[in-house]
Amino acid sequence: MNRTIKQFNRTMLLACTPFIGALIWLLSINPSVTLSSDEMKPNLLSLSQHTMDTSLHEQTLSQLDNAAITAEATQQAIHKQLQLYQNTNAAMKDIAHTAATQAERPLKLYDQKITSKLGKPASTINSDKLRAQLFYSKESKFNSYLVKIKLKSDDAMTMVLGGNEPGKARTTLEAVQQHKAAVGVNAGGFADSKGKRYPLSTTVIDGQYINGGFEASYSDLFFVGLNSSNKLIGGKFASKQQLDKLNPKFGASFVPVLLKNGAAQTIPDKWKTSPARAPRTVIASYKDDQLLILVTDGYNKAGSVGATLEEIQTLLKGYGVIDGYNLDGGGSSTLVFNGKVINHPSDGQMRKLPTHFLFFK
Repeated sequence: MNRTIKQFNRTMLLACTPFIGALIWLLSINPSVTLSSDEMKPNLLSLSQHTMDTSLHEQTLSQLDNAAITAEATQQAIHKQLQLYQNTNAAMKDIAHTAATQAERPLKLYDQKITSKLGKPASTINSDKLRAQLFYSKESKFNSYLVKIKLKSDDAMTMVLGGNEPGKARTTLEAVQQHKAAVGVNAGGFADSKGKRYPLSTTVIDGQYINGGFEASYSDLFFVGLNSSNKLIGGKFASKQQLDKLNPKFGASFVPVLLKNGAAQTIPDKWKTSPARAPRTVIASYKDDQLLILVTDGYNKAGSVGATLEEIQTLLKGYGVIDGYNLDGGGSSTLVFNGKVINHPSDGQMRKLPTHFLFFK
């Protein structure tokens, strides 16, 4: 029994020996556990990054706020500038309108003045291209018909031939109808040859010399037409270069010049008596470049025996024109207004002619 107990105790001692040895070793080395400073800190790197992210976010928000403030200030400045521009633009328009009105006023007053000398218009054609006013006048020995024309565009007036080539002829009414013109009047003189009717001397159509080209003025002949600026040009020309300087668009020739710069020109004796009185056609201009067409009757049973060139000069000066040119007269004198022949052609019918001045609406 005792032996058994001893054996048991010996066995238990042997079984515990390893544990007792381990305990003694642990007590002898006095182990300690040490944590590094990084391990002791609660993830300082993550905390620092979080702080930086927060600071950057706050800085971005601040910049956005500043940008918003700047944008609003810029918008307000632009709005003020726009308002200033609009106000300035409106003021400039008012100034321009006032200036234009002031500039037009003398022209309107001048137009009223010259119109009053012609009387009251019997008919008016007014369009984007022209304004044409028809007037009637009765003198002691002749009746006259006048058209005051303001050209508003470059294509408001032209001169056409009596056909598709020199030598052809047609009446002014036929020319008006063919070209759909509003107003028409006979133009330059002519010469007949071999059954054909040719324009007299220097003639220009669409800026080109026809009928043999330029011919220097002779025997009181003059050239009259319109230039590229819609101004009436005319007079005697010794050379083509002299006429070219005036840039003629079209024009014809006849005799004589009646007024130049408001002064009556000397009428050659030949034209005072051959004939003394006759139907007349005249083209003239005012200082504002308006045109005046004057046509008189003559040789008819109504008692209109025709006008002398001196009487025409007196009328033109009274009407206030500055330049005046006598065109072909007698049986050639024909005035068409709004599709109707206004005067009374002395031949009893309209004469076929090689050139016509036409006006378009």
